[in-house]
Amino acid sequence: MKILISADMEGATGVTWPADVEPGTEQWQRCRAMFTSDVNGAIEGFYAGGATEVVVNEAHSTMRNLLLERLDDRAVMLTGRHKDLSMVEGVQHGDVDGLAFVGYHCGAGDEGVLAHTYLPNSITGVWLDGVPASEGRLNARVAAAYGTPVVLVTGDDRACADAAGYAPAARTAAVKDYVSRYAAVCRPPARTRADIAEAARAATALAGRTEPVRHGPLTVEIEVDAAQLAGAAALVPGVAQVAERRVRYTSPDAYEMIRCFKAVTTLIANAVEPLYG
Repeated sequence: MKILISADMEGATGVTWPADVEPGTEQWQRCRAMFTSDVNGAIEGFYAGGATEVVVNEAHSTMRNLLLERLDDRAVMLTGRHKDLSMVEGVQHGDVDGLAFVGYHCGAGDEGVLAHTYLPNSITGVWLDGVPASEGRLNARVAAAYGTPVVLVTGDDRACADAAGYAPAARTAAVKDYVSRYAAVCRPPARTRADIAEAARAATALAGRTEPVRHGPLTVEIEVDAAQLAGAAALVPGVAQVAERRVRYTSPDAYEMIRCFKAVTTLIANAVEPLYG
């Protein structure tokens, strides 16, 4: 039984502030250990539940955050950029029995610790077929196209609640409780690792290949906080500016949907000026 862990950092134990997840800062160095502890808890639990292979896909920022030297040595880790399916790279090979979202968070415009969708700022909302979409919802749709169920979600309590909308059967483990975008009531890493391990052990029973969901087309709308960013996004072929700060595109399947989303967000990020946005 093969499990793929998509590991993001904003939803990790102890993380509440931008510097906690910004590569190169003192706080990021400190939080890397707690992030790795969360992932190790998941690995431990999945093996205890009967998994025979666990692959960890780094999914935050530069995708070089986890401490390989502290990783459970039964697992392997895919680290670095750039990847065809970004946060869920590896699911497309058709041999993944279960997908875990570790360290996930709420989407742009929602109430959650460090809530955002792909970009830490600039994007104020994302909708998939008219439904507000977090990274979890977008990535779950991609996984479904390859017959892989989402079996575990960890993050703050709001991220766990968000998971009920896109993976209602998945096990969840909250490592902190939302107070504001930059504050949370945090549980210590020894406790969260144990909680994640137990949730992962139980989640292993949910793993198993399913019939790929091939339905389409899929329509994505993205709202940004400045008009010029919508104009930049509309440079991608097939992406139309439908309002002053909103763009829309339709893709034939989930693979093309997430790849177009990646292209749009890359252009938006590169159109932001340091002071004026």
